[in-house]
Amino acid sequence: MLTTPWFLRRCPAAWCSPSSPWRVPRLALAAALAPAVFAAAALRAEPAPRPPDLQLLQERTTIREGTHWLGVYGRQQDPAQPGVWRIRLWREWSDRVEIGRESIDCRPGQATRAGVSGGRVVVQTLNPGGAINPANRLDHLIWWAACFPELAGRDPATLAAEARRRGFDGQQQERFEVLPGAPTPHP
Repeated sequence: MLTTPWFLRRCPAAWCSPSSPWRVPRLALAAALAPAVFAAAALRAEPAPRPPDLQLLQERTTIREGTHWLGVYGRQQDPAQPGVWRIRLWREWSDRVEIGRESIDCRPGQATRAGVSGGRVVVQTLNPGGAINPANRLDHLIWWAACFPELAGRDPATLAAEARRRGFDGQQQERFEVLPGAPTPHP
């Protein structure tokens, strides 16, 4: 639905009279700003269609970026390594969608999350059943959703007993490693 821009809504009698020096500039301003008004409306038109198996893990709203959704989908077991899953990471903002690919190792003693970020390989060793803090909460949310989809979206801080029941001792040291990726060719 289109509405009348604010600068055309109210028109004091002194500005609207045919002899007013402000009448022409107001119309010129309206004509100049009209494309920007329509372009801004087009940016917020339709959200991207979400995959049917998407499990939303986080919804966060900030002043700078608006609303941001994060989820996982496309979970497939690695045929060469039992206990390793490949997932797609869905990051959606109000104006764009980014899709990443990650490998998640769900075996006790080897809980890791590996993906590519900025041309580098990022490997995170996790400690299911261990301490959860703001720095590792998202990593654990993604790991639990990939390894045990029935527990997706639950607070990882409440899953310590479940982790122990599944063979994780909660004593693994968490690490964050950034490895150089394959060099990208210059255009």
